[in-house]
Amino acid sequence: MKVTSEKNEKVAQMIFASIYPLYLSRLEKNGRTKEELDQVLTWLTGFDQDTLQALINDKVTFRTFFEKANMHPNAHLIKGVVCGYRIEEIADEFEVYKNCRRMEKLIDELAKGRKMEKILRKT
Repeated sequence: MKVTSEKNEKVAQMIFASIYPLYLSRLEKNGRTKEELDQVLTWLTGFDQDTLQALINDKVTFRTFFEKANMHPNAHLIKGVVCGYRIEEIADEFEVYKNCRRMEKLIDELAKGRKMEKILRKT
């Protein structure tokens, strides 16, 4: 599947705070915790816990969320298919969409019980 400008813009305008509880609910159903979700998000974005919570409280869009993020240098190691999109094939011009799919891949791995050191791409 190919990402379009329209698809990228639609995701960019979504409110992160509206999706975060869905991520958390999915993980808790699979025996994972809020702390683990926040650990993954902190690793990926460089946000500390207070900043992450402030962004949720401020109801920022995914665009703002990723613009403020200091993406981990190993984020490029996040590969695979999420929702029919191969992450490494998403064009760099669709950065918000690509980062969103990277985040979802990490959350998928967490939900499936993968070990944290593998999820965090420790080399």
